[in-house]
Amino acid sequence: MNKLLVYILLFHLWGTLQAQTYYYNETKTFYENGYTYQCDTDMRTARVTLYNKENKYTYERLVFKDGSDANGAMVFHGMDPLENDDWTYQTGVSIVDKAFSAEERKRVTGKELVVTQLIDSSTGKVIEVYFNFIYTAPFATIPVSTYRKIELELKEKVWFTPTADGKRMKFIMNSWRQEVSRLPADK
Repeated sequence: MNKLLVYILLFHLWGTLQAQTYYYNETKTFYENGYTYQCDTDMRTARVTLYNKENKYTYERLVFKDGSDANGAMVFHGMDPLENDDWTYQTGVSIVDKAFSAEERKRVTGKELVVTQLIDSSTGKVIEVYFNFIYTAPFATIPVSTYRKIELELKEKVWFTPTADGKRMKFIMNSWRQEVSRLPADK
C-alpha cells in the first residue's frame, strides 16, 4: 500500500514538473508558424527580453529624428510624447489579460510582466512589442505563441496620439508592468 502511495505521489510530482517547462532560460531563437521570436537572456540579471525577430528598435535608444537624445528631454524637461488617455492603457491591459489561458493564468498569478510597445511617431500605431520577465519566473513557462498573440492584438487594436514633441521622435516607447488578472477575461 505504501509503495502504491509513493508511486502515485511520484507520478503526480512528475506531471507537475513536466508542466513547468522554462522556455527562456538561455538566449535562443524560436522558429514558429510563420514568425520568429528572439529570446535574449542576461544571466547576470536573470532578465529575459523576448521579441519578434523582425523588430528594428528593441535595443535602440530614444532619439529625435535629427539623432539628438530624446530620453534626456523626457526625463529632465518633462517632455511627454503621447497624449494621455485611459482608453489606450485599459485596452492594452485587457489584451494582455485575455491572451492567457486559465492554466497559464494560474501559473502567473501574483507576478508582473513588463510589456513595451514601440510606436510610430507619425501615425501613433504600435509597430513593435517586446516583453521582459525573469527567466525563473512563471512568465518563462508561457509559450511564444501567447506572446505572439499579444503582439498581434496590440498592433491591430491599440493606437496613440503623439504630441508635437512625440512627432519629433524617431519612435516612441510606452511600457507598463502588469499582473495578469486572476479572473478569466471574456474571450
